[in-house]
Amino acid sequence: MENHKNVTEFVFMGLWENRQVELLFFLLFLLCYLAVLMGNSIILVTITCSHLIEQPMYYFLCHLSLMDLCYTSTVVPRLIRDLAATRKNISYNECMTQLFTAHLLAGVEIFILVSMALDRYVAIVKPLHYLIIMSRNRCDKLIAMAWAVGFWHSIALLLMVLSLPFCGPNHINHYLCDVKPLLKLVCKNIHVVSILVIANSGMVAVAIFLVLVASYILILYNLRTRSSAGRRKALSTCSSHVMVVVLFFVPCIYTYVLPAGSENKDKEISVFYTVIAPMLNPLIYTLRNSEMKSAMHKVWSRMSHSELK
Repeated sequence: MENHKNVTEFVFMGLWENRQVELLFFLLFLLCYLAVLMGNSIILVTITCSHLIEQPMYYFLCHLSLMDLCYTSTVVPRLIRDLAATRKNISYNECMTQLFTAHLLAGVEIFILVSMALDRYVAIVKPLHYLIIMSRNRCDKLIAMAWAVGFWHSIALLLMVLSLPFCGPNHINHYLCDVKPLLKLVCKNIHVVSILVIANSGMVAVAIFLVLVASYILILYNLRTRSSAGRRKALSTCSSHVMVVVLFFVPCIYTYVLPAGSENKDKEISVFYTVIAPMLNPLIYTLRNSEMKSAMHKVWSRMSHSELK
């Protein structure tokens, strides 16, 4: 506690300083959050209540939707509250909790996206061995690994921030407790810590993104030998994954690769992976997926019939 004895709470500066603009975006983000809750809940119910849960791709999609729900719920409700409030304060302990939880869930989501890319790679490049390689036991292990990696990433960041002295200004130029805006409030040289943050978050995100891009290039290369119908189906599935990966990774890379002291649009760009990506993911995965649309129709028809009885 000695390291932050002069700071017991932080105050968010928020996205905008104009009160009228904030009230307008209060309504907009409320609608976005409701869309996130509804869209991802529909995917969760549809997959868990249908045969799709038996397929690895939809098993991972189910977990992705759960992460989107949880991750958005750690950030957006407070953002909505702060947009309507005159004072946007958060206690030191709540700030550290939000930092840890957000990075834990984001870390898990990143490795779920890696697992989904692996699933598509095996399905297209090694179709005869697909059921053996992507068994339910292996899928469970990949999810467990995602949680383990997410935990170690977030606990490393948390321990690093807890060791830093906050003894001066307490106004965070952001709408959430994240490591980079917090580093700007530290009352000591942050050069080494900034490099560690870039290594822990920025360079890891770049490396994973490049691996994902390489896997989709290999998938495209292997599609040459497929029939036109098989190619179309595979391209439709893969294009959905690529859109989700780009929506999540590009803003993350922009945010975490640049050093903490630099002036950039971090808080505006972060809206893409905290609000927009979780809201669009259900649309991306359902609008172009006939299997999902068919399963949704069957599940919701069954539910409506059971209610009528």
